[in-house]
Amino acid sequence: MKPKNIDLIKFFKQRHGVARFSDILKEGFHPDTLRMRVKEGEIKKIGHGLYQQTSFSEPTNPDLVTAVLQAPKAVVCLISALSFHEVTNEIPHSVDLAIPAGSRANKIDYPPVKFHRFSSAAWKAGIEEHKMSGHVVKIYNLAKTVADCFKFRNKIGMDVARSALKEAVLERKISPEEIMRFAKICRVHNVIKPILESIL
Repeated sequence: MKPKNIDLIKFFKQRHGVARFSDILKEGFHPDTLRMRVKEGEIKKIGHGLYQQTSFSEPTNPDLVTAVLQAPKAVVCLISALSFHEVTNEIPHSVDLAIPAGSRANKIDYPPVKFHRFSSAAWKAGIEEHKMSGHVVKIYNLAKTVADCFKFRNKIGMDVARSALKEAVLERKISPEEIMRFAKICRVHNVIKPILESIL
């Protein structure tokens, strides 16, 4: 039998201070043990089914980590991904998450989240995994993110998409060939091609 009070805090420390309720139960902890720790102020609820050790320092990119832990299938996209790749001056007011078309969006109370439904091929393409404070966060690579921004230009603004493309190419962070490969997957190659040619 585990000394539950001590082990629960140890469990949180192993996960860099943040854990899902489902993972806490899978590890064999009783909900009453968690409730007691919350009541004592050692652990706090930070989202839907998500808890954080109060004495633990904030993770890197806390909103991305918190959002993705509550929606494990989601991939960080659009403005949030541009911001992560440092190719926009736009400040994300919510976390942009891509989910496959037809799938259900998880209920997330915090942080503010916008779900975007992608076709199966577009959702699977260009995913990178980044370790943030001990948690794996899936984010689209820069070329895929730029292509997505053109796909969703009516939602985020053509200026944002155009500016990201220009900065990504001129800073030589991505090649035109790489952009066009993802532009074809996102079916925006006819939109991007003339803009890309004017930049080069």
